[in-house]
Amino acid sequence: MHTILVVDDDPTVAEVVTGYLERAGFSVDRAADGPEALRLAAACPPSLVVLDLMLPGMDGLEVCRRLRATAPVPVIMLTARGDEDDRILGLEIGADDYVTKPFSPRELVLRVESVLRRHGGDQGRATGAAEPELRRAGITLDPAGRRATKAGRPLALTLREFDLLAHLMRHPGLAIGRETLMHDVWGWEFGDLSTVTVHVRRLRGKIEDDPARPRLIRTVWGVGYRFDDPASVEAVPAPVPAPAPAPVPADPS
Repeated sequence: MHTILVVDDDPTVAEVVTGYLERAGFSVDRAADGPEALRLAAACPPSLVVLDLMLPGMDGLEVCRRLRATAPVPVIMLTARGDEDDRILGLEIGADDYVTKPFSPRELVLRVESVLRRHGGDQGRATGAAEPELRRAGITLDPAGRRATKAGRPLALTLREFDLLAHLMRHPGLAIGRETLMHDVWGWEFGDLSTVTVHVRRLRGKIEDDPARPRLIRTVWGVGYRFDDPASVEAVPAPVPAPAPAPVPADPS
């Protein structure tokens, strides 16, 4: 059974979220502040953390930083609707998803289930043939083992960064819209498209030689993004000139 750690200083919110998660079949631990959350996570590592951004003392961003520094646990942040900058910062430091308050508890449960599925932790899913490794532009992705390397060096990717890179590498040379990425990678029918933008920026910082001049994940203006493998682009051969016509012999008459 998956254990979800709910971190929120509002006892009403924490109680409602806990009730919905438990009815969905999850075990739930609760913490009212950052230090307690870190202590519980160290004593019993959770499958996922639902983390309020506004906490007394140590805020949710700092809790997220410390959690992600010790283990790749998925984090869903709870944020106020107007805190766009904080939501983006939360994504940049490794949060996998966020839900804005006020929110539907059922929606939160669906987000939890979606993140866990993509994290490879859904114990109830059917097992099938392992997907082969993806190899492009010096990057190797092992979808089954959730491992990624570039030039033999491990890449420290978050859950969403890994899924985003895998999706782009599966469709090289194809321009993919942000709405499509949000649906195919995040499983969202709608949402804040800046989520995709932030993850692309973070991913470029980890796989590009020069993130300011990306050569692998290209921006296609007005569309979205495209994964290019420079090594796979073959030079177009120069056209072979047509042979010169044979000279016409002079008329002997």
